[in-house]
Amino acid sequence: MNIEDVPQDRGMITKEHGREVCYAVDEQGQYTLSMSAGWDVKNIVNDQAWAVIIEDTKKCHELVIKGKKSPLVYFASKNQMDMSLLSHYVDMAKWRVKRHCSPRVFGKLPTAILEKYAQVFGISIDQLKNIPKEFHPDQVVVSK
Repeated sequence: MNIEDVPQDRGMITKEHGREVCYAVDEQGQYTLSMSAGWDVKNIVNDQAWAVIIEDTKKCHELVIKGKKSPLVYFASKNQMDMSLLSHYVDMAKWRVKRHCSPRVFGKLPTAILEKYAQVFGISIDQLKNIPKEFHPDQVVVSK
């Protein structure tokens, strides 16, 4: 697209970060960097994606509150991590991390393992063990 056609439709990303960089063609026909405030189509897709992420995290929160899953499930979802990514961050096999998602197993984890998880999520062990009773969409991490 030409530089004068770069969209300037404000959305979620630019509300937080001001503008984003994209490529456009200048007057000499050369690709150049251009600042954009956003694009309506991209804004709609981002809003839809965030709605799904928030709904999934809310479901994880409910499972933890009901005692069906350990807090790891909630914090992984809240931080947009799947079990593979979380296992990589804590340097454990994926099957072990999945096993720790059981409330029974999680309740018996030693402090050293809990500390690894807490460090990855940027919280204390106490926060890891005691998720908020109420779910609020703003609890979901936008970016790390």
